[in-house]
Order: sequence, then C-alpha cells, then structure tokens
Amino acid sequence: MNKNYYAILMAGGVGSRFWPVSTQDFPKQFHDMLGTGDTLIQKTFSRLSKLIPKENIFILTNERYNNLVFEQLPEVTQRQVVLEPAMRNTAPCILYASLKIQKENPNALMIVAPSDHWIEDEDAFTNNVEQAFEFCRTHDALMTLGIKPTFPNTGYGYIEYDKMAMSAIKLVNQFREKPDYETAKTFIEKGNFLWNAGIFIWSVTSVIDAFRNNQSDLFKLFESGITSYNTEKEAKFIAENYAKADNISVDYAIMEASKNVFVLPATFDWNDLGTWGSLYDKLSKDSSNNAVVNAKTLTENATGNMIRTQGKKLVVIDGLNDYIVVDKDEVLLIFPKSKEQDIKDTLKRVKDNFGDQFI
Repeated sequence: MNKNYYAILMAGGVGSRFWPVSTQDFPKQFHDMLGTGDTLIQKTFSRLSKLIPKENIFILTNERYNNLVFEQLPEVTQRQVVLEPAMRNTAPCILYASLKIQKENPNALMIVAPSDHWIEDEDAFTNNVEQAFEFCRTHDALMTLGIKPTFPNTGYGYIEYDKMAMSAIKLVNQFREKPDYETAKTFIEKGNFLWNAGIFIWSVTSVIDAFRNNQSDLFKLFESGITSYNTEKEAKFIAENYAKADNISVDYAIMEASKNVFVLPATFDWNDLGTWGSLYDKLSKDSSNNAVVNAKTLTENATGNMIRTQGKKLVVIDGLNDYIVVDKDEVLLIFPKSKEQDIKDTLKRVKDNFGDQFI
C-alpha cells in the first residue's frame, strides 16, 4: 500500500434523525443500522483500509466517543484518534487533523469520508478514490466525489460542474444549497449537477493552503499549536484553544471560496443513511413491503413500514401504512415516514418536556 495515502474518518455527529436508536451518548455510526453484523464505522474503516494503510486512517470524533472508537476499532492506536473537545462543525477539525498529518508526512494525500454512509460497490469506491488521489498528486486541487442524481432530491446539496469538460474529472462551477423540488428538477434536466456526498480528496499541502488563503483566523489559531502536535503537549493546546474556533463547515470555509475545485462523478451506489426513510430504502422488504430489523412481525393491512426493535421483539401491526416504528429501551417511536425530517424537531420537544434522559 502507498504510505502517502491517509484518511480522515469523520465520526463526531449525533445522527439525531435516527432517534431513538441514535443518541448523544451512542450515535448512529456506532450502531449496526442495517443488521449486517458490522456497525457503520466498522464498515467505513474496512472500506478505506482496502486502499489506505490502517495505521494512516485517522478517526475524528468528539472526546466523549473515545472509548466507543476503541471498542469497535481495536486495531487503531490513540495516535489515530483525533478528539474534539467542542462541537465546531467540519472545518476546524479537518484543519486540525490535516496539520497533524502534514507534520507527520508532508507528502500525504488524504480522503475525508463520513463514517455513516452506505456504499455497496466497494471496489468501485476504491477505484474512484485512487483516481482522485492520482489527480491530486499531480495537481493543486481540492476534489470531491459527486453522486449522479437518480431523482430530484431536496435533501441534498448539489455540485454544478463545467459541462464542457471532456475528462472524467470536472471543474466545479459552484455549489448549490438544498433546493426546492422544482429547482431540483431543473438541476436534473440540465445534466451537469451531482449530489454533494461530503467526500473530499486532496493533498495535505493543497488543503492547508486553502485554509491559509481563505480562513486566515482559523488557520492562525490551529497553526499556532504546530509545535505541540503529535507530542504530549497537544492535548493541552487543543483543550485551551479548540473552542475558540468558528463554527463553520468545510464547504463554506474553503470549497465554495476556492477556484481549484474539481469533482469526479462516482461510479458506486451511495446512500447517506441520514434518515429512517433512507435506511428503509436500502433494506430488503417482506411480502408487504415492510423493512424489518431485529424484530419478529405479524402484520395485517400494513405496508411500507420501517420496523426496528431490540432483542427480536414481536411486533403486531394492523392497519398502519408508511410509518416508522422503532422500539429502544424506554422509548417507542411511531412516526409517519413522510414527516421523518421532523424527528429532529420532535427530539427538541422531548428534551423540553422530559429532560435529557431519553435523548
């Protein structure tokens, strides 16, 4: 394997739309959401390790999940687990990890990948990443992998690329925010729009230069601790300074502000597993088109439901269609699939009424 290949595996999110299974103390990336025997973070680590040396895969997560990482990925060392003491979106943590990697290997080529995506054709994924690495080895480029849209989805951001480009790798014209349905339809019709999967590839030099040029205050904050990185003094510097960082995504911080941004249309199937509905889409269905994880079911006039329990619980349903039914510990969620985006807001109401005990 190429010793210059590195990965930053993003594993700090809470996944609130997967409540009640995903909670603040045990978020979705540490769950076996599809009933495959592996958690999402385990699947992602395994996928990346087909191309990247295991010791070069860094897990970027909140400090409260440190023990969970080691429980599920016992082959990693503390050197590889980069801990955030505060929630500050993706830009600060990516810059922090990039500076650590650059100090270790200034020739590093990096992929930044979420820990909770589902990719079935892992060979195609590996080939796409290797193609992107090779481009970034010879070009000063910030790259992303875009997903060919299959319908006018309003839940994703879009990447508009130069349709005149003849090569497989396209110059990005602009990033577009999550559109309404009619706007998404026009994107599909134009043919040069891709879903933004949040998967980035670049050389460590290119990404740090992009932060230096576009986020000078953020860069100065983290660059001031460079002598402490990869030493016993690092934890103290981060504890004292990390919370000073702006709360900003890497998209806003550098991707939308840079001119050297390219996209490779991915050749693999992809699902961001952001909601119970997206999980439903990936699971096999019973004869009534219900998706079932862990549960035993007896259904009558019940179709299109997402059903998940703990411990093979028996679930009997009559006359319920297109609902999410999730049982976990002291919480039972029965919620329309059509309103799945509202689960995050419902979680706030649960907290307001009952405190933190159920979240």
